[in-house]
Amino acid sequence: MTTSENWQLFIHNRRHNHKIVVYSHGHAQSARLTEEQLQQTEQCRKSHVPLRNILRFFREQDFPEIYNVVAKIKRCRMQGRNTVEEVLRLSAERGYTVFYRNGEDNNVLSDIVVAHLTSIAMIRTWPYVLIMDTTYKTNKYNMPLLECVEMTPTGKNFTVTTTFMCNEQATTYK
Repeated sequence: MTTSENWQLFIHNRRHNHKIVVYSHGHAQSARLTEEQLQQTEQCRKSHVPLRNILRFFREQDFPEIYNVVAKIKRCRMQGRNTVEEVLRLSAERGYTVFYRNGEDNNVLSDIVVAHLTSIAMIRTWPYVLIMDTTYKTNKYNMPLLECVEMTPTGKNFTVTTTFMCNEQATTYK
């Protein structure tokens, strides 16, 4: 018997207090992907297959634990970089122009604007209708997301810039 001020613990039998599990569904060991499944998942993500389709494929094979695997693949691909560093790297790699601003009193990222070179060329061609819309607290940093969309003369829309801002004050838009 072990005693403390408020609790008493009685140990009647030092062996397991339950029968050995025969049905292991839901345990971490049985929920792991095989090497083949891991390679299939990684190949699907490289091919930009939506996660819901990958999940549907594995559900048919009785494997619902795909979200953790995809998160692990992303972490491996980031190679120790944080989210902002990864955005900057991928943007440069894929031909996007990135503008960012740090806070005045500290070195913390306050605003980041991402635009593709093709979008910049298109807005210079058709600078007539620019639609701006902000969504609030839809990301893990709770930063407003400003999206600027342009409309071509043929009625097609395209994204000009995507911007994460620290706030929506007038000085932020300058």
